[in-house]
Amino acid sequence: MATPSNPTPENETSAVGLIRQLAHEVPALLTKELALAKAEIKETVETAKAGVAAVGMGAIVMLAGLIIVLLAAVYALANIMQPWLAALIVGAVAMVVGFIMIQSGKKQFDASNLTPERTVNSLQKDKDAIQRKVS
Repeated sequence: MATPSNPTPENETSAVGLIRQLAHEVPALLTKELALAKAEIKETVETAKAGVAAVGMGAIVMLAGLIIVLLAAVYALANIMQPWLAALIVGAVAMVVGFIMIQSGKKQFDASNLTPERTVNSLQKDKDAIQRKVS
C-alpha cells in the first residue's frame, strides 16, 4: 500500500497526464485567443473605415452648405453694419463653434475607447483558469 509521501504510479501518471494535457491546451488556447484578438481588431478597423468614409463625405456636403449659410449671415448683418465687420463677426463665431466641435471629437480617440474589451476579458479568464489548474 502506498503512503502519501510515496506516490503510486497511478498518481504520477495522472499528474504527468495533467501536465501533458496542460502543455497541449495552453498553446491551443493562446492560438485561439490570438485569433479572437485579430478578428476583433479587424472588425474594429473595418467599422472605423466605414465610419470615416461616411463622415468624410457628409463633412464635404455640410461644408458646402455651411459656407452658404455663413455667407447669408454676412449678407444679413451687412444690412445693419459695415460688411467687413459683419464678415468678421460671422467668421469669429464659426471659429469658436469649430473649436468646440474639435475638442469634443478628440475625446472619441481616447485609448480606452480603442481597447479590445472581449479579448482582454477572455485572456484574464484563461489566466485565472490556468492558475487554478496548476495550483
